[in-house]
Order: sequence, then C-alpha cells, then structure tokens
Amino acid sequence: MTQNTPLSSHPIRLSAHVEQRVLSVEELKAHGVSPARAAAQCRDGGPWQQPLPGVYVLHPGPPDGEERLRSALLYAGRRRGAAETGYGEGMVTGLAALTLYGFSAAPPLGSLDQIDVLVPRTRRLRSARYAHLVRTAELPSPVRLAGLPVAPVARALADAVAGIGDASTARRLLAEAVRAGHCEPTAVVRELSRAKLLGRAYVLHTVDSLLAEGRASAECRLYEMVRTYDLPEPMWNVDLGLPGGPHLGGVDAYWPNEAVAVELDTRAPRHSALDDDRRQEERAAEGTEWSAYTAERERLERLGVTVVHLTPKRLQEAPEQQAVVVRTALMAAADRDPAANLVILPRR
Repeated sequence: MTQNTPLSSHPIRLSAHVEQRVLSVEELKAHGVSPARAAAQCRDGGPWQQPLPGVYVLHPGPPDGEERLRSALLYAGRRRGAAETGYGEGMVTGLAALTLYGFSAAPPLGSLDQIDVLVPRTRRLRSARYAHLVRTAELPSPVRLAGLPVAPVARALADAVAGIGDASTARRLLAEAVRAGHCEPTAVVRELSRAKLLGRAYVLHTVDSLLAEGRASAECRLYEMVRTYDLPEPMWNVDLGLPGGPHLGGVDAYWPNEAVAVELDTRAPRHSALDDDRRQEERAAEGTEWSAYTAERERLERLGVTVVHLTPKRLQEAPEQQAVVVRTALMAAADRDPAANLVILPRR
C-alpha cells in the first residue's frame, strides 16, 4: 500500500460537523477502516493526521481548538481492546472548560498547550501530547456544552487554579466566577478546599473577597425577589433584641407586623490543606459558627418569630419558589400567637 492508495472504493461519507472529522480507531473500524489503512492516510502529505494515539483527524491541516478538545476526550475514553466508542467517563476540565463556559479571563482554545480531561483515578492511561489526564476518586456529573461533557464550573475552576503558576491569572478567574454569575462562591471554596488549594496565600485572600462578593450578590437577589414578586417591603439588615435584654441576632430582612425574618446562609467550608491541626481548628470553628446560628434561630422562634432560611443558590435558581415560601410565612402570621415585643435596630 502506498501513500496514494485510496482508503477504500467506498470512502467514508463525512458531514461538515467537527465531531465527524475527529474519530477514534474504534470508530473507524465501525466504518470498515482498519488501523493499517487509517495509518496509511497519515503519512507525510496524506489527507489525515493522528494527533494522539488511536485518534485521527480526517483532514490534513492542524486541528482547531474544538477538534483538539474532541480528540483529547476520545483519547481519554479509549480502552484498548474494547468495542465501545466515545468519550467514556472523561470530561473537559481546567482552562479549556472555563473557555467553553465563556470566561473572558480564560485563553482561546487554540492557544492552550494542554487540554485537561478529568478521568477516574482507576483509569490506566497516561497523558499524551496535549491531552493531560486529571485523575479523581469521585467524578462529578458533567455538563453538556457544544455536545461535549464538561466538568461543573467550580470543579473546572479548581483544576485550572491547581495548574496555574500565575497568581494574577488565578485571581482573575476566581473573581470572574462569582462576578459573572458562573457559580456561587461557596461552591468555589468547597472545590478549592477539596483540591487542597487554600494553603496558597493568594487563593485564601481571594476567597475572603469571593465570600464578601457572594453575600453582596445574594442580598441583591433577595431585594430583587421581594420587589419582583410584590412582597411587602421589609426592614432590611436589622438586629433584633429584647427590651433591656440581650441581643438576639441580625437578620437580612424582617417584617415586624408578621414577625417573619429571612436569613441568608452564605457560610462556606474553609478547610485548609496545610496540616491536620489547622484543618481541625477550622472545622471546629465552622461547628461553633453553625451552633451559634442554630441557637440564634431557635431563640427567635421561641419568641414567636418565623425564620425563613434561604441560600444564595436557591435564590438564583428558583426565586419565584422562594418568594412563595416567604409569602406563605407572612400569610400564616394571622394564625399564630403574637410574637414577643422586640427591639429593632440597624444591623451592626
């Protein structure tokens, strides 16, 4: 067989879709093309190329960014001797995933030196050329973008930060994740903690800013929910207490006539990866914070205040449903015993 030998008397019919211009050796076999005949098409000057082991791009020019993505996924999903084709359990993560999500701080696909693909820890395959395998003990559920399996934003962000040496780029990506509404800061912090990245000083500093921005964003959504769904205007960000008695705690919104309060939960795990002692201290601090929050809520409820607990994620994903929850609590006030007389002050 020479370079000019045609692939077959009945060549594969290709559509203009990129995914059909990037095929694994198993997919080619399904089209009746043997590995030897595929390899012949990849010789110098041939019509095809083989950018990764067992993966073929069915045109002579350099693969574009999307073709590199698909080829990396096909490589990660290949299993020698297996009949199945496709991407398997692999999914795009890291900078390539952030580019797919539309992060302005992420580079174009064509400029990336490597494509990160998240695979199970038990996957027996090495990284090759630009296909970089990121192993994990627990795979998240992928998101489908442009027909490709992609890691959730927070996971992709943590994987990107783990591989970035430039602190300013990492900070821009982390900030954009929250400011552009790609994901909640609590989810970002959770993934950074899992990846043991909170030991990096610039990451920890950025986390504080993320949480502050996340709270501000959640408060804006709460304001918007109240006004969009025509709820009565509450008193915003107030402290509650007994006359001449102790401080009972601050709430994000309070309807004094109905004795209904709304509290936003913007807490996030802050487990450091540096050492066990510090991690235990932070977990203990989280436990103390949660205990204090629970005690505060129980005190208010014993005094006849209905406390509605909302999370930023629920406010973002289902604001109408959360408005129904608050409205129901306000309407139920007429059927409850009157609440204790409370002192209402601006939140400190």
